[in-house]
Amino acid sequence: MRRTCCALLAVLFGSFVHAAAEASPDDLRFSTFSLCAIDRDSGESGAVVTTRVPFVGRAVPWVRAGVGAVATQSWTVVEYGRQGLDLMADGVEPQQVLQRLLADDKGRELRQLGMIDMGGRTAAFTGKENGPWAGSRQGENYTVQGNVLVGREVIDAVADHFESTAGTGMPLAERLILALEAGQNKGGDKRWGLFQSAALRVADPDDPGRGGDHLSVSIDVGEHATPVAEMKRIYYTTQGRLGYRGFSEIRGADVVELKRMLQAVGYWRRDGDPLPEPPEWKLDPGVMRTDPERFQAALEEFRKKNDAFEDAYATYDAEAMDAVDAFREAHRLQHDGNPRGLVDAALVEALRKEYYFGKR
Repeated sequence: MRRTCCALLAVLFGSFVHAAAEASPDDLRFSTFSLCAIDRDSGESGAVVTTRVPFVGRAVPWVRAGVGAVATQSWTVVEYGRQGLDLMADGVEPQQVLQRLLADDKGRELRQLGMIDMGGRTAAFTGKENGPWAGSRQGENYTVQGNVLVGREVIDAVADHFESTAGTGMPLAERLILALEAGQNKGGDKRWGLFQSAALRVADPDDPGRGGDHLSVSIDVGEHATPVAEMKRIYYTTQGRLGYRGFSEIRGADVVELKRMLQAVGYWRRDGDPLPEPPEWKLDPGVMRTDPERFQAALEEFRKKNDAFEDAYATYDAEAMDAVDAFREAHRLQHDGNPRGLVDAALVEALRKEYYFGKR
């Protein structure tokens, strides 16, 4: 029975959720916290949100290039997102937009909305029947709002972090994610154990996006145990931002073996001298006790020779990458999307086969 109920909830929440003008106890709601903001320097507008309901991106966050951002939540009327942007596009300031949207809404006390225009004007509304804790906070170029939270500290953490990144040159998308993360770290939505999701939208008038939507960033985490962290991972990875992966110079005996094999089969320094063997340590270890100074001098000399050998032969450099790519091309291992100098299981298998058995 429980599995059936969970499946039904997933289907229901997966639809475009909208509450009727007069809410009933059976209406679905997005209890959540969100942040709407602009970047005056880049001309971007953005909205980011997380909640303990799946597929939040299909209802709550709305942005439009050159207009602003809207978040519509708590017994969500999805249409308020588009309508709010339309009114702001016509020059109606956010506070007046709220009044127009809610004027004939008999369920207004169940609603929560936040919005900002490109002039930095903000407005937010939290109905009296929102689940506690519920409220909002506005500051320069942003508004943050939430309901059914563990406390006001969630909203304050989001706002404080967003303010702390102002003027740093950090992209708006990243500022939004990190601010939301700060709120999540304070406990966020207090309905523990339910489905969780997060979404981010950033509109940029200088980016055509897809189909002219001007969305420079659009991320949906439909359901995840840690949706904000997953949204952050997706952003850093897809944008290629520093930190999404670890990397370092690659050097070692396996690189030496790679070059030796490539040379033997004619892809690396075909006409050059054979790759030499690495330096060997030949001093009797007992000298370390009987003649420490001699041992230390020999060790220093060995290190110099070994460093020189590794610099010359054990580092995976551009020349070796070119040789690998040539081998891959000749053996039909090169495919669109492969990174330069890819050494994978297929390459190793083909190279070992030709190196050990090719001359038979």
